[in-house]
Amino acid sequence: AATFGPCHMIASAIGFAAVFVLVLLRLPIAFAMGIVGMIGLVYETSYRASISMVSRLIIDTSQDYGLSVIPLFILMGLFVNKGGISRELYQVSNAFLGHFRGGLAMATIVACGGFAAICGSSLATAATMSKVAMPEMRKYGYADSLSTASIAAGGTLGILIPPSVILVIYGLLTETSIGALFIAGIVPGALGILLYLCAVRFSVAMNPEAGPAGPRSTWGERLRALNHVWSVLALFALVIGGLYGVLDFWPIHLAFSPTEAAGMGAAGAFLIALARGGLSWAGLREVLEETTLTTASLFSVLIGAWIFSNFVNLRAARRAAGNCHRARSWPFG
Repeated sequence: AATFGPCHMIASAIGFAAVFVLVLLRLPIAFAMGIVGMIGLVYETSYRASISMVSRLIIDTSQDYGLSVIPLFILMGLFVNKGGISRELYQVSNAFLGHFRGGLAMATIVACGGFAAICGSSLATAATMSKVAMPEMRKYGYADSLSTASIAAGGTLGILIPPSVILVIYGLLTETSIGALFIAGIVPGALGILLYLCAVRFSVAMNPEAGPAGPRSTWGERLRALNHVWSVLALFALVIGGLYGVLDFWPIHLAFSPTEAAGMGAAGAFLIALARGGLSWAGLREVLEETTLTTASLFSVLIGAWIFSNFVNLRAARRAAGNCHRARSWPFG
């Protein structure tokens, strides 16, 4: 009660409202949080102190060793995509599920789950599977509503099934064990896949024309399709097994920290893409550029969130000290 008094809550509420207004005005959320947080810090301290604080925050964030896991997991997902594994995951799922009503939509969700296990990004999962699955579903006469919904729903698995970039960021912000968060994400991710499949079945039961059944694959075709995804299973086993110490036995003795697991995953994905012939010099440059852009956007959100949280925490500290007024004159005192 002493920390969250009326003065603090009003200031925080104004700050949150300002962030929402800026977001509704189509300003990127990273800049919305950063601008509001910066104005709040200037109001609470002074212009020079705020600039010094934010500058130090940006430098510390960019040099944080723990955050290096983010670009490495993104790099791993992009290398896997270049190796053509996303299409093979979809083909395997389609071989087992495609003959059901709504089977292609269900195959899309299962493939999204498999891709999420080696990607860690919802945006990358949805974007990749839309290129693979959408043409097939349109080919067999699926309703666009069901097709796009299955891709969008399956894409959300990217932040649940480990390795997840968002769980890494959450763990760093809340000082929670990243390994524990990854373990906690397995069951919700599997449950999400199951419930999404049930939702597809319910949709096609209500409207059979939305997802007509496709041709049934023979068991020989299914087994041949499975032969193409062994590299996905091996990469997932390497990253997750090493992270949780499952592979820490003689003569292997592989046990990784989250950052080391991300590095091993990125290296393994690079070798897979190289062995499959899907990685040219132009492709390598494209992967590195996309990794840089995606990482920069995530770091921008992270820095903006920290600037805003520093303002809220400073306001709470002033309230706890019994001072609801700014320390210096506004805005350049």
